[in-house]
Amino acid sequence: MEYTQVLIKPLLTEKTSILKDAAQQVTFFVHPAANKVEIKRAVEKAFDVKVQAVNVVNRSAVDRKRQGRVIGRVSGCKKAYVTLAQGDKIEFFEGV
Repeated sequence: MEYTQVLIKPLLTEKTSILKDAAQQVTFFVHPAANKVEIKRAVEKAFDVKVQAVNVVNRSAVDRKRQGRVIGRVSGCKKAYVTLAQGDKIEFFEGV
């Protein structure tokens, strides 16, 4: 899988902003079939940084229920928390 297919989009929330400042971690939505090695290579190639660690979280799809009846479905996703090496940063996230 090519690195352009692995990274879907960055995740920008209050929690990820705190992680970016405190622990030098950035967060991405990634392809459901991507593994840690592919995610590491994709981030290093796309942003020209050194990746120290990758943690992956799978969120399963959930049925939305109201009064016991299924009214919809929230799709699942796969997130990657990428820890950057000391001194590296991704300019895309600066000023956000």
